[in-house]
Amino acid sequence: MFGQNLEVQLSSSRTEDTTVVWKSFHDSITLIVLSSEEGTSELRLERLLQMVFGAMVLLVGLEELTNIRNVERLKKELRASYRLIDSFLGDSELIGDLTQCVDCVVPPEGSLLQEALSGFAEAAGTAFVSLVVSGRVVAATESWWRLGMPEAVLLPWLVGSLPPQAARDYPVYLPHGSPTVPHRLLTLTLLPDLELCLLCGPQPPLSQLDAQLLERWWQPLEPLRGCLPLGTRALPAGFPLHTDILGLLLLHLELKRCLFTVEPSRDKEPSPEHRRRLLRSFYTLVTATHFPPEPGQPEEKAEEAIHRAQVARACYLVLGTEEPGTGWRLVALQLGPRRLLLLLSAQSPTYGLRGLATHTLHALTPLL
Repeated sequence: MFGQNLEVQLSSSRTEDTTVVWKSFHDSITLIVLSSEEGTSELRLERLLQMVFGAMVLLVGLEELTNIRNVERLKKELRASYRLIDSFLGDSELIGDLTQCVDCVVPPEGSLLQEALSGFAEAAGTAFVSLVVSGRVVAATESWWRLGMPEAVLLPWLVGSLPPQAARDYPVYLPHGSPTVPHRLLTLTLLPDLELCLLCGPQPPLSQLDAQLLERWWQPLEPLRGCLPLGTRALPAGFPLHTDILGLLLLHLELKRCLFTVEPSRDKEPSPEHRRRLLRSFYTLVTATHFPPEPGQPEEKAEEAIHRAQVARACYLVLGTEEPGTGWRLVALQLGPRRLLLLLSAQSPTYGLRGLATHTLHALTPLL
């Protein structure tokens, strides 16, 4: 506030052990985040604040946040967003909050599911339908994929954060597409952790989506059962990955979709939680320092544009010493719109990292 009065913009600060980042939205709401996690980057905290404000708009609407008539009433209304916001602060298995790309999985029978989804959408009378397993999108209609940011990330995340229910009729605002007029998010549980999501206006009523309609499009359930293990695995069973790979993050920066898994070689160290932390930290490092700004990011400065020709296309990091058999390896590679990050075991020689990443990216390209 002191800086603002002097027309100085201050966006972050650090103490010995804490990083503080704040951001004002629409000259109305200021959000402040403090993190004492070691190595926390400002990029991560800035994106967290964007997601938190997006969650508030999603469940309360922009009008309530920019034209505040009664603070106490707003506080009560914002309680609806607490569960979703808490899920950003915890150790989530998803990564869309950081990458601003939709967490996806690759189903074994994708074309069959896509056909059923399109037919069901037409029968239900809405163009916006998706199939979500544990907060990740398995398949979606074209219109659903065209949803803007942040709602494309927030809607599946919201569904994954809610307690299980057979069906829901949930009012939501779209922070990018419709921040002041609410839509309805209808969810129908097909199998545990596997939900059908519809975004629509006043029609159809939830009662119209009866068992008969679901049976017509979603029987037999075998292709759906094949989606359940994909929650944390992301890739179809038997997909050939090098034995040194402990985790991967594949981003398609134009489609704004990503695949994220730490399931390969589960019997090896480190734990899945530690692997996720390592990949998240590595993502913020390479995004903030090595790779060009992602599509849709604020315009780069003129002097940054001059250096674009010298931008890195690959980089790696060794945690610990470079002695063979010690320390984990992290490698990042960018080819066209795709960016791949790999966490590799200590056995992987550093001279082979780029070759391994290139081979893996080529193998994954048909999937995303």
